Amino acid sequence: MEALLVIDMLEDFFAEGPLKSRRSRIVRSINVLIDWARKSDMTVVWVRQEFAEDLADAFLVMRNRNIRMTIEGTPGAEVLAELDRRIADIDVVKKRYSAFHNTKLDALLEQHGITRLYLAGVNTHACIRTAAIDAYQRDLEVIIVEECVSSPDDEHHDVTLRYLGKEIASVVRLQDVIGQDRTV
Repeated sequence: MEALLVIDMLEDFFAEGPLKSRRSRIVRSINVLIDWARKSDMTVVWVRQEFAEDLADAFLVMRNRNIRMTIEGTPGAEVLAELDRRIADIDVVKKRYSAFHNTKLDALLEQHGITRLYLAGVNTHACIRTAAIDAYQRDLEVIIVEECVSSPDDEHHDVTLRYLGKEIASVVRLQDVIGQDRTV
């Protein structure tokens, strides 16, 4: 069984910087991937970072520097409205880079018999990377769809995809994914 994880496609990450200008392109690509996943009867999981107003559950650097991003109940913590999110999809809230760290993701994947994960979202160098590594360490097959991941740091985005593509994940083009023969 397969699942698509859409990671941290949140308003705060697209408010400024390089991701702001890439928003429509990555949204378009992810929506194509979501459509394909649904037609393939995949579980679609929205993984999103969210912290308490007082930052008590946030990263140490966020608490020390009073960095206020993806705060629960604020517009910045919302999934981008133009993404094709549905009631039947599953939400996983995380407090650290990895979608697996102290979340319900392990139990969810086991419950659904998931052995292959497709990853999409931001930030490639942090949250995508740790989710891919943690999935690999759980003996899950990991597929990262190039057009469906991004980072404000192009250098680390590229280095991360090269690194993960060596053994940890298959880094593939969107067209190659949606053109796959699903009868196998």
